[in-house]
Amino acid sequence: MSNRSLGAAASGIDTMQTYLDTIGNNIANSQTDGFVSSSVEFSDMLTEQLLPAGGASGTTLASTNPSSIGAGVEVSATRLNFTPGSVIQTGVPSNVAIEGNGFLTVSQQGQTFYTLDGDLQLDANGHLATSGGGLVQGWTPGQPTSTPPTPLTIQLGTTGAPTQTQNVVLGGNLPAAPSGPVTLTTTIYDSLGTAVPVTLTLTPTTGTNGNATSWAMQGTVPGATSPLWTSPQTLVFGSNGQLSTVNGTAVSTGQTSLAITNNPSNYTWSGSTNPAFDLPAVGSATAVTQFAGSSSVAVASQDGNAAGTLDSYSIGADGVITGAFSNGGSKVLGTIALARFANNQGLNDVGQTYFTASVASGNPQYGQPGSSGFARLQGGAVMGSNVDLATELTNLIQAQTAYQANTKVVTTTDTVLQSLMQMP
Repeated sequence: MSNRSLGAAASGIDTMQTYLDTIGNNIANSQTDGFVSSSVEFSDMLTEQLLPAGGASGTTLASTNPSSIGAGVEVSATRLNFTPGSVIQTGVPSNVAIEGNGFLTVSQQGQTFYTLDGDLQLDANGHLATSGGGLVQGWTPGQPTSTPPTPLTIQLGTTGAPTQTQNVVLGGNLPAAPSGPVTLTTTIYDSLGTAVPVTLTLTPTTGTNGNATSWAMQGTVPGATSPLWTSPQTLVFGSNGQLSTVNGTAVSTGQTSLAITNNPSNYTWSGSTNPAFDLPAVGSATAVTQFAGSSSVAVASQDGNAAGTLDSYSIGADGVITGAFSNGGSKVLGTIALARFANNQGLNDVGQTYFTASVASGNPQYGQPGSSGFARLQGGAVMGSNVDLATELTNLIQAQTAYQANTKVVTTTDTVLQSLMQMP
């Protein structure tokens, strides 16, 4: 009996030491971004059955319960807790917090790892990487998300190609009783990103009451051999002040697009579609109107730009990395991939907040953040450790008490054995 009690107490000391090791590791990593806490599960060890169960024999003998004695305790499992940690705002554009189910995929020295640590950075080659040097995987622009993800690159300072202007949107009011032509200037861009200065002149035709009956719109560019349109564009407004016809054709409910017929000859143009000046839908808040008062007609927007450099970037909830250029343009640079598993508990914890897949976890399934079954991302933030210090300190007290109780069993058993040795 004494030997069994010593063995049971020793197993209790060993398992409580494992419990303390786990608690200590959790507490030590309470400030580690993306850290996943662990818990210990125990099971008893049964080594000897003293009496088997006995069956009843009619009315002369009652059934008897089995009797057994255990040999202590063992660690049956250590389990990972994948409850998300708190989201910490950092303001660093390369950082991402995973808000739900999914892991970042990382390639490092030929191995594939998975992590919840979104404290990412750009390395010397512009690769999006973990602090440990792992290359974060995703899809490049145009790459289908059904294909295996590859390393992502963000090259700050690189030159972004210019965009030739395709659409110039007008808006504002033309005076119902004009005192003369209305002019406005704007800048569009050719295929090389060269700024093209454009002057639009709207010349009214007035009736006997001094109100405009129509407007002839023409555009010119200094140095060009021809105006923008071979013939001026004729705009007619109805009695309600809304655009009625353009070039004699009634306007539809949508936007009216007036493609120029003569690209400025002293600039470079590409493609089969010439830039167009657009008149917003009649009745819309941005429509060109003809009401009493002064002129406010102006260019609301145009979609061209000169060449620029990549100045900054941001990561969206859908994992899309969008670059912002000095010319005001933007471009998709890539999409971060997330991996999910049938059984997260089956992942191997290999340190550095890295996990590897196993036969228990199943193979990874890749998908875009925010798609079905995958978490969304929060850019400029990280997911902190999910360690609950209050819980860990409570567990620490329990482990300490159990450890001390097991050592008490050892000293008590030793006293009993000493007593036996001293018997005459």
